[in-house]
Amino acid sequence: MNVDIGNALASEADIGVSRDALDALDDRVARAHDRIAQGRADDEFGYASLNLPERTDPDAIRSAVAPLTDAEAVLTVGIGGSALGAATISQALGGIEGGGEDAPPLYVLDNVDPAAIRERLADLPLDKTAVNVVSRSGTTAETLSNFLVVREAMEEAGVDWTERTVVTTGEEGPLHVLATAEDLPELDVPAGVPGRFAALSAVGLVPAAIQGHDIEAVLAGGQAAADSLSGSLFDCPAYAYGAVAYALDQRGASVDVMMPYAERLEFFAEWFAQLWAESLGKDNLGQTPARALGATDQHSQLQLYRAGPTDKLVTLVRPRERPDRTIPETDVEGLSYLGGSSLGALLDAEFEATEASLAAAGQPNVRVELDRLDAHGVGELLYAMEAACILAGELYGVETFVQPAVEWGKRAARGLLGGDFEEADAVADKTELVVERSP
Repeated sequence: MNVDIGNALASEADIGVSRDALDALDDRVARAHDRIAQGRADDEFGYASLNLPERTDPDAIRSAVAPLTDAEAVLTVGIGGSALGAATISQALGGIEGGGEDAPPLYVLDNVDPAAIRERLADLPLDKTAVNVVSRSGTTAETLSNFLVVREAMEEAGVDWTERTVVTTGEEGPLHVLATAEDLPELDVPAGVPGRFAALSAVGLVPAAIQGHDIEAVLAGGQAAADSLSGSLFDCPAYAYGAVAYALDQRGASVDVMMPYAERLEFFAEWFAQLWAESLGKDNLGQTPARALGATDQHSQLQLYRAGPTDKLVTLVRPRERPDRTIPETDVEGLSYLGGSSLGALLDAEFEATEASLAAAGQPNVRVELDRLDAHGVGELLYAMEAACILAGELYGVETFVQPAVEWGKRAARGLLGGDFEEADAVADKTELVVERSP
């Protein structure tokens, strides 16, 4: 994996970073790296996430899911970090909602929209569906509500849900108690690792293992990224990205657009959005992540990114190698230039044209390239972005691994459902100014 920050330099972008500024920032990167290395060595909360590639046991995961490898569909029941990592890995490897040629598709229940849940359960072959319910606390309202609905649907269909379910949870809590009582296969959410940083653990790897993907290679990719961490942004792709994103934000790029040029990385952009927003959005600091997909969103969003406010970093991601498909020859006037080329060549041309278009308009952008989009590549990408985020958190001086604003909302929702939480009082105090359609 490499990161090209050339189009983020002051020589190319209106709010770019000068080489002198990067050199000065590199001193801070070195100090931040020392703090991160110490946190890893001490297995501190949050920093422990960067140890997952060597600590996650793929054999334990494969053993837990062995009874479910006959599945024709996999259903993850979770929310936020308990779902997005798994969705990212499975989609990148070709196994989500349609699946690859050999992998059963993964479906995700990460919302509580009753219409969507009803439609999803109606479409699934419940007797051949493997269910992975994921919640560290075992009390997450959305996750547990959906799981109870799934369990009831299986019972009504005459399916023994206990034979189709694997649990990923903490060492205590209602979900752990249930797994013990029903003798369900159970895997641990790693201690000291926030959910959004837990993709390279059982939290993110269980569905991929059920699907038969090479989870050992995913972890090896993560380890390769871990081995590349060093005290200089000029020697470490992960730190180059985190440092430049931070530096651009200080110069006005308050939005980070994650724009992969591979449909199998569409969930990656969603995963990145949670990682970046929940980790860095504190104390009136942090970039706002936005999600886009190349080349699709060249036709829906690029106008803004190129000609709108100069407040964005656009991150363009692609694999250097990918399967390809030749474009058939045609005699249609104006289209003949396409014949004999390929879809891959067209997508690469779109990528490079977007990159050049942004640079020509003085809009900063960064290129992230994987060797290929395989198990090793996706593990390397996820780890690198986690390390980039942790470095950025050190540079901002925020508490990267907590999410108090999220917890406030959770308490308010539980209060509205009957719990004793004072945050729910804010709902009744809402100011209203309602505009209604005239009869």
